[in-house]
This record gives sequence, C-alpha cells and structure tokens, in this order.
Amino acid sequence: MTSPDGIPANGRAPVADGVRFAFGTLTVLPVRVTRWDRPAARTGMLCAPAAGLVVGLGAAALGSLLLLAGAAPLLAAVASVAVPAVLTRGLHLDGLADTADGLGSGKPAEDALRIMKQSDIGPFGVITLLLVLLAQVAAVAELYGESWPHGAVAVVLAGVTARLALTLACRTGVPPARPDGLGAAVAGAVPVRAAVVTGLSVTAACAAAGAGFGTVGAAHHALAVLAGLGAAQALLRHCVRRFGGVTGDVFGGLAETAVTVALVALTLG
Repeated sequence: MTSPDGIPANGRAPVADGVRFAFGTLTVLPVRVTRWDRPAARTGMLCAPAAGLVVGLGAAALGSLLLLAGAAPLLAAVASVAVPAVLTRGLHLDGLADTADGLGSGKPAEDALRIMKQSDIGPFGVITLLLVLLAQVAAVAELYGESWPHGAVAVVLAGVTARLALTLACRTGVPPARPDGLGAAVAGAVPVRAAVVTGLSVTAACAAAGAGFGTVGAAHHALAVLAGLGAAQALLRHCVRRFGGVTGDVFGGLAETAVTVALVALTLG
C-alpha cells in the first residue's frame, strides 16, 4: 500500500531507490536520485556501505595495477587515496576541513556553523587535511609494502567503514544542526535496530575478507572496522554537543575519520 503522495505506507522505499539515493549523494557516479524523501533517505543510508564498497574497489584496483606495473608502494598508496577523493569530488575531505574549522574556532554553535558554510578553508582545516591525508597514505603504503592483497583489502575495508559510519550517524535520535541540507535530509532517518544490524553484518563481512590472512587476520580486520567506527562515533558525539546536531560537513568528517583510524589500526600488531 502507498499513501496519496506515493510513499509506501510502511515508511520504506524500494531498495532500488535507496541504492540510487546512496550512490547519487555519496559518489559522483552518474546515478539519478529519483526520490528525495525520508523513506528513500532511510533505505539509502542503509545502502551507504555498498557505495563505499564500489569506491574502495576502485581505489584498490588502481593501486594494485600500479604495483603490478612495478610502481613503489608509496605511489600506489597515493593513487589509492586519490581515487575516493575523485569519486566524491573531495566532498568528504571538504567536510572534514570545514568541521575542523568549526570545532577549532571555539565559537558558539551558530557562529561555528556559519564558519563551516564559508567557501574558504581556515588553518585548522588545512592542518587537519594535511595530517589525515599523510596518515592515510603512510598506512596504505605500509600495507602495500607487506603485500598487495593486504593493501587492497585494507583500502576496500576503509571505504566500506567510512560509509558504515554514516549509516550509524543517521540513526534515530541524532538531530540535524540546520533545518536544510543533506544533514537535515538524512539525520535520524535510520532506526537504531536497522543501523545495528547493518553494522554487525558489514563488520562480519570485513572479518570474512580478513580471514584470507588467517584467523588472526579476521579478528584484526574486524577490530579495525570497530576502531574506525568508534572514532567516528566519538567525533559525532562531540559535534552534536558543539553544533546541536549534524550537517553534511560533519558527515564528511565522520567518513574521513573512520577511514584514517581503520587504516592505521590495520598497520598495528
């Protein structure tokens, strides 16, 4: 059954609409978003890890090809880190920089949000971008140096973890900081139970991917996902306290935080 406006009576959107929403908002792939309503946002953000999988596979493919062609692990790592930036038009990196500027300003929420909306990047944003990108490249280079499968799986895992962090950040109870924008469109759209089930399922899939490196590898990859998600959730709580909720920029900051911490975690131990 559907309501007069075409929204399903159960508040859910078809998976196809959700997939289009996820890829249309989280990547630059030529996917047309056919619905922009709460049911589509709910399904779309539950499909966000699938968008991360595609981005991660693209990054791993380019890095692996360079390695097989004889490139050094460092160059392959730079390429793998560049692919997600290209496939998102730097949206998440821009969000990270804006969030850093807003948090670093030390100003009240309204003023901090105004700083985040400005087109320029301040010193906090520049420093944060530099350190995060250096950490990502260094971690991926180390993993590629161990073996190309280690690096490739890590890059895919990082892409999935980044978008899974967004799924969890869209759970019920997390408010938007502004009445408009992407943050308002998706904030609180995902029921907590659905977010938890998705989180557990994706973490299990990442552990299965890591099982190719043995039992310890499976545990290591699962812990890396959890570390990335934990760091993103800590940032989310801080942003909600400081800004009163989430924005599109905050989502970008969460994604990049999850990527960086997950990759660093994979280099440890």
